[in-house]
Amino acid sequence: MFNFSLDWTGETIVFFVLAICIISGAVLMLNFTKVVHMVVSVAFSFLGLAGMYVLLDAEFVAFVQVLVYTGAISILMIFGIMMTKHDKQDEAFVKPWKEALAAIGCIALFGVLFFSIRSSEFPVHQDAALVQDNTLNIGKQLFTEHVIPFELLSVLLTVAFIGAIVLAKKEADEG
Repeated sequence: MFNFSLDWTGETIVFFVLAICIISGAVLMLNFTKVVHMVVSVAFSFLGLAGMYVLLDAEFVAFVQVLVYTGAISILMIFGIMMTKHDKQDEAFVKPWKEALAAIGCIALFGVLFFSIRSSEFPVHQDAALVQDNTLNIGKQLFTEHVIPFELLSVLLTVAFIGAIVLAKKEADEG
């Protein structure tokens, strides 16, 4: 039923190391109680994801992942944490049956995904012409065919940032 035959090349080893980085960063983010530690562990996951993009020969996406998510979003989260006040609140006691139900749901989801992926047949493309300069083609696509969604996204991010500043200022005036 399970036919695993892995060639232990350098790329396979790097893949598993990056996968462990991504998964451990995500699990640590869920288990930490201090928000700053959570942001650092999410940034660790983002760096692992950027490494995965490099393995997939998507250097531009990896660069954007490091620049935008690991850098800007993590810093934005830390600024948001510093600008708002966090009173230590007692966490509500989670009933054990809820945790058991959540664990059963996670295992069931994993099983469904695992067996559906194992039974799927993915098409193999013959003679796939790979583009040599990914960044140039992404730039052409972004600034010719997708310029309006690109500009709308920049306006949305600006409005979200202004809204966060207004909310933080309102909390500072009340406190």
